[in-house]
Amino acid sequence: MDEPLVRRAPQSDEIDLIELFRALWSQKWLIVLVTVLVTACAAAYAFLAKPVYQARVAVFPPSLSDIAPFNFVRNAEIGLEPLTIEGVYAVFTRNLQSDEARRSFFYEVYLPSLPEDERNDSQDDLYERFSEDLSIKTPGKDQPDRYELFVERKDPAQAADWARLYLERVARESLQQMRENARSEILVRGRTVQQQIDTLREAARNRRDDRIVRLKEALAVADALKLENPPVVTGQDAGQLSSIMDGSLMYMRGAKALRAEIQSLETRESDDPFIGELRNLQEKYNLYAGLKIDAERGAVFRQDGSIVTPDEPIKPKKLLILALGVVLGGMLGLFIALVRAMLKKRSAD
Repeated sequence: MDEPLVRRAPQSDEIDLIELFRALWSQKWLIVLVTVLVTACAAAYAFLAKPVYQARVAVFPPSLSDIAPFNFVRNAEIGLEPLTIEGVYAVFTRNLQSDEARRSFFYEVYLPSLPEDERNDSQDDLYERFSEDLSIKTPGKDQPDRYELFVERKDPAQAADWARLYLERVARESLQQMRENARSEILVRGRTVQQQIDTLREAARNRRDDRIVRLKEALAVADALKLENPPVVTGQDAGQLSSIMDGSLMYMRGAKALRAEIQSLETRESDDPFIGELRNLQEKYNLYAGLKIDAERGAVFRQDGSIVTPDEPIKPKKLLILALGVVLGGMLGLFIALVRAMLKKRSAD
């Protein structure tokens, strides 16, 4: 009794598949209709949607000749180390990827380009949309110094103009930062030299005051001894002469010589001629003060080719959209046909 039942089971499954195929085949025009409708909607979007164009540009580090203008006034002898390619390019790439540069472009360029009604939308939503339109690709392992800028717009000329403008703004900001950094560095070094000059002048003034005090004490001794002129003493060695000139025997120079030197020191207008290192420091200070930073002729990056106005849109991808429309339309048509077949079977049972 069980053997016939086992043999019928495959026969029952085969009949179900045949019935399913017949049910779908009977609704073939429904499936075709749904597929055609969905494909038509996809085609309408693909051919009626406004195309989006993408302008792109790649940048590399500057060459030695590009950064040479930055180093015209820099050398190790005056304490200003020459700038390197890596250092200059690092300033540019930081600004290229900085949120400050993107925000500035967003408020000054992107927002004014929008229609009046779109400007009233959420600023966060607009900035997110802007971030999708302007993107930067960071370097890969094969080219560790190559950055790429992408700008997507519905107007191909505007996409190219914005890519060019963004690079120009970033380069200008980078040059300004380098100029300010160099000016600050020169200013700090100049102030350091000026402090050295002031210190030397103060020390010279104090030494002159000390000298006057010693001379006046020696003058008091000479007056007490009524020693107007220095006595003539033969056979003096260098130590004795030093004591007479600057030491404890200074009074032996005589009151007349002491008064003359005191008057000379008290009426001296400047101690500069008597400061040994002063002229070298003044020369160094004047050098720092006269340095002119000509950063405009330098470059902070090299552009890989020119920025070309795109002529082929990147969106919408028509063939892909049509293919997806056919696939999704067919799947939707089969699903509707299956649901109708199941409902008919239930009503028949």
